[in-house]
Amino acid sequence: MKIKLLAIGKTDNEYLQQLIDDYTKRLGFYISFELKIIPDIKNSKSLSEIQQKEKEGALLLKQIDPSDNVILLDENGKNYTSLGFSDFLQKKMNSGIKQLVFIIGGPYGFSPEIYHRANGKLSLSSMTFSHQMVRLFFIEQLYRGFTILKNEPYHHQ
Repeated sequence: MKIKLLAIGKTDNEYLQQLIDDYTKRLGFYISFELKIIPDIKNSKSLSEIQQKEKEGALLLKQIDPSDNVILLDENGKNYTSLGFSDFLQKKMNSGIKQLVFIIGGPYGFSPEIYHRANGKLSLSSMTFSHQMVRLFFIEQLYRGFTILKNEPYHHQ
């Protein structure tokens, strides 16, 4: 199985980017992982929230194959503990899907088309984080999940 994380807009904080790069590299020891950044919408200030979500949604849909299993990182999604998330990952790997795609939306969330395409929703917290911080938190949780599955000492109970 491959995992792809789609996110809107680049990370402009170099310290966050260094940490994202570090955990992305670590993940490579466990699974094929790709972080794909969708460029910010140009002239977004002239667009309504709905128009911006629709444009972002169209760009995201171009990155998704029909066979992909798509999970949105959404505040209304299912909450997991780190152990529960590792079980979720194991079940996805056992299911035989080729690619698991997680999506972090833009500042206004997702278009109806993206919600319709999704196979599920996952919440990292009931708190709101910047979409740049969510990248780091999510990639670290992916890494943690795989270390749990391999019984490695990274995660402590």
